[in-house]
Amino acid sequence: MIIVTGGAGFIGSNIVRGLNKRGLNNILVVDDLSDGNKVRNIEDCDIEDYMDKDEFLRRINEGMEFGGPTALYHQGACSDTMETDGRYIMQTNYEYSKSLYHYCGEHSIPYIYASSASVYGGGETFKEDPQYEQALNAYAYSKLLFDRYVRKNTHVSDSQVVGLRYFNVYGKGEEHKGRMASVAYHFFNQYHEQGFVKLFDGSGGYEAGEQLRDFVWVDDVVDVNLHFLEHPEAQGTFNVGTGRAQSFNDVATAVLNTLEATSKTTEEWVAEGKIQYIDFPQALVGKYQSYTKADLTNLTMYGEYNKNFATVEQGVERYVAQLAAAR
Repeated sequence: MIIVTGGAGFIGSNIVRGLNKRGLNNILVVDDLSDGNKVRNIEDCDIEDYMDKDEFLRRINEGMEFGGPTALYHQGACSDTMETDGRYIMQTNYEYSKSLYHYCGEHSIPYIYASSASVYGGGETFKEDPQYEQALNAYAYSKLLFDRYVRKNTHVSDSQVVGLRYFNVYGKGEEHKGRMASVAYHFFNQYHEQGFVKLFDGSGGYEAGEQLRDFVWVDDVVDVNLHFLEHPEAQGTFNVGTGRAQSFNDVATAVLNTLEATSKTTEEWVAEGKIQYIDFPQALVGKYQSYTKADLTNLTMYGEYNKNFATVEQGVERYVAQLAAAR
């Protein structure tokens, strides 16, 4: 059995679907379905069973063996970077992750968990090294502290342990995330609701819409996760991004070009009023990453991953086509 926590969430449900495509269906999905809309993410998935996250933790703490899992994908977390209840975040993201880490160590179960590129804060070097790490908010701190915990407690497990630092992931299954859904998703909806898309004005030394992020398509993220399942000898902390920094303007332009079946430039969309800029929110000052770009050295050299990642233009086109087909 393969256990996927957060299995009804965005990346988790895509991992379940990826496992199904590889002929694997002996899967236990663990999640919190207080938001019942998330069932849409797994209704087409072939799984063995479902369990609430609190019940799962209770059974973990009691030492239940679940029939000898072959791997545990830990994708469950509070992913809201604007959440201010630090106690809730630390309990959900840090303490829960520690419990699963110790459980996997005691039962020799490979443990592949979701970290985050937010652990690099406002820096400009995105390499899996403590000297480049800083947390701008409670969410980032919860992820960073667990990465540090794993580093300091390698004796806990003699099985594979992999931490994946996701950069800006977009794709199918994120509809329930609300404000934390990707900009590609929000741009798609803005276009249909008001005929134009909205981006932040200049900030952090960047011109309007020119803040740069490493936007990575969820299908590529799934491929990386499954790569480590198939290579149990590889372990460590790895960035999961494209290794490219592209602008929010690039994303908006890709969304508009796909929807209108054309190939206009950002400047042309701005001139038409279909890209518009709004004031940068004061609430994000000092808490916003204006630039991210994954250093993939560890992933390619030590994780031995050699597939190419989709560009914004390629991935967004496929994603927008999926959104349009489901509309």
